[in-house]
Amino acid sequence: MKKLIDKQEPEHPVNLLGVDFDIVAIAASAGGLKAISQILAHLPATFPCAIVIVQHLDPRHPSLMADILSRYTLLLVKQAQQGDRLKPGRVYIAPPDHHLLVNLDGTVCLTQSQLVHFLRPSADLLFDSVAASYKERAIAVVLTGAGNDGAMGVQAIKQMGGMVIAQDQATSEFFGMPKAAIATGMVDMILPLPEIASALITLIKQVAT
Repeated sequence: MKKLIDKQEPEHPVNLLGVDFDIVAIAASAGGLKAISQILAHLPATFPCAIVIVQHLDPRHPSLMADILSRYTLLLVKQAQQGDRLKPGRVYIAPPDHHLLVNLDGTVCLTQSQLVHFLRPSADLLFDSVAASYKERAIAVVLTGAGNDGAMGVQAIKQMGGMVIAQDQATSEFFGMPKAAIATGMVDMILPLPEIASALITLIKQVAT
């Protein structure tokens, strides 16, 4: 069900923290849990952006991903729920068998609409919604995974003025998703996994406290 947008609502969520970006959207598949864990482990508790994650999961079983990732990071990690309002320094993970979209008011929309490229959740749908809601204040990150999910979505991110990072081949367990994203010509930075967290901090112009 589409959200009705009030005419008084801003074009995209209002920035209150004086940083260059407001949201980081991460997509991964095979090998993704390890990769995401390493990135989150190197982000400070004061990280000033919301983080939304699509990881391809078995739809037949509940996910323990939020609990596992919580062991590696100072950030608050949770499985996203319908209507969650995105907050800086928090990590929201798409539940199994649900697309995760971000509304114009910075809230989460979960849907079981049709599969996209045989997948649900879909990185393409997440990136599309983030691009529409946050425009130039969004960063998309494509990590290890088979297939090409996310390639269409990174184009939306770039067309709206955002930034795109892809994991390099040497550190990807499966290079399908990063390779497809890179092939679009829309990727700004191709980085080894150990450098992605520091790149995010630099891009967002985090001030150490």
